[in-house]
Amino acid sequence: MENTPLQALFTSDIGLLSLFTIFFVLGMAVYIFFYVRRKVSEDTVAHLKALDKNTSK
Repeated sequence: MENTPLQALFTSDIGLLSLFTIFFVLGMAVYIFFYVRRKVSEDTVAHLKALDKNTSK
């Protein structure tokens, strides 16, 4: 019986746990990327509004 790496990944307990961990870390990376991107955008808009407010005085 030949046990290929892909077969071990999808059938063994440790392989499934590894697969879950890989997808979990990738999901966290995507979430953090979009969270930081949104916060930077919000902060940039707030900063530009503050600059506009200061220059109009």
